[in-house]
Amino acid sequence: MNQAPTILLIDDDLDDQEIFELAVRETNRAMQCVYASSGFDALKLLENDPSFLPEYIFIDLNMPKMDGRKCLVEIRKMPRLNNVPIIIYSTADDERSHAETKEMGASKYIVKPTSLSALVDTLAELFKVSI
Repeated sequence: MNQAPTILLIDDDLDDQEIFELAVRETNRAMQCVYASSGFDALKLLENDPSFLPEYIFIDLNMPKMDGRKCLVEIRKMPRLNNVPIIIYSTADDERSHAETKEMGASKYIVKPTSLSALVDTLAELFKVSI
């Protein structure tokens, strides 16, 4: 039996993690959410478990200790994750952030929506395109 595809969300905000999981469930795709509350935790998870290969990685930019940009750069150094889409998922909505993260290897940039239904629509569209 195949295991459900996994999404890794790297975000220090527990409320945002909960909202994200609700939105994923609403897309009606059988996907498992795994969370890391910091860039350091995400890197530790990815480095310590070589069999862990998420279908998508979402990274918040604004986190303490290691911000999302540094985390993105470190993840992109891992060859086994070269084909995994990395989506920036942040409240920051400026051209500089979009351009910098694209140059660093981000596949897409999503501004955190203000409603659950908007997030559901955004994720449903993303998952449909990537299938």
